[in-house]
Parts: sequence; C-alpha cells; structure tokens
Amino acid sequence: MADIEPATVADVPDILSFIRALAEYEHLAEHVVATEDALRASLFGPQPAAEVVFVREGDERVGFALFFETYSTFLGRKGLYLEDLFVKPEYRGRGHGRALLVHLSQEAVARGCGRFEWAALEWNTPAIGFYEKLGAVRLTEWRTFRLAGESLEALARLPQRG
Repeated sequence: MADIEPATVADVPDILSFIRALAEYEHLAEHVVATEDALRASLFGPQPAAEVVFVREGDERVGFALFFETYSTFLGRKGLYLEDLFVKPEYRGRGHGRALLVHLSQEAVARGCGRFEWAALEWNTPAIGFYEKLGAVRLTEWRTFRLAGESLEALARLPQRG
C-alpha cells in the first residue's frame, strides 16, 4: 500500500526535483524557471498558492502531486485543481498514481469541493487512458488560454477602459 504524506518546507528540494522530472517527461524542461527560493515563498509563505503531497514506496518518494483550490461560479462551490502529478517511470503500474488521485479525491470531498479537475497533454495517451479508467471525463468543448511573460506584461500595461 502506498503512503501519502504532505510536503513541508524542508521538502522544497524534492519538490523542485519532481517538477524537473515531470517537465523532462513532458518535453518541456526548458520552461522550468522555478527555484527553491520561489517554491519556498509560494508554497510555504504567508499565503500558500498550492499544496504538495508525496507518495512513498518504502522509504523512497516515488511520486508527487501539486494542487490548489479553485472556485466554480456555476456550482457555487470551490473545487480542487491538480496542477502536476508525476510518478517516477520505474515505479509506474504499481498503483502510486491511483493512490495520489484517490487521496486528492478524498481531500476534495472532505473540503466540500464540487469538482476535481486537471489537464493532460494531448499526446499523453497513457495518462488519458488511466484517467478515463478511473471515471474522469475529458472535456472537449473547452480550450485553455494562457498569458505569460511579455504577453502578460503587455496586457497589464493597457488601460482598463478604452
């Protein structure tokens, strides 16, 4: 049976290591600019932006999940959003990803959340199949949009009216 444990500030190096491993798997390693200091401040500062849990096999951390609360105006309730889930390749197929998703589903229910959501890259068919086997429904009518870097800065400089 997998053991799930919440991360503490002392775990920041492991969190960053898992983020980098996930980015490598997703072929996005060049996009990781997070640092230990940034994670320490954003995850364990006065207003934590997200939470992290690890899954263990024996004494080794073999996976992690980073999540945060959202809000649905349609439901009038908060939700839980899974930003990252990663299990080391050599530990896949042993129930660790399932254990993390079950844990987070239980957490969502305990917090009174009306939904639990996440995104998957289109090419990641093993993950998509895994999620669908657990009962997750793929939302096809939505598209994700993002402003970052220069685009975000440029929009932020515009006047709100006019």
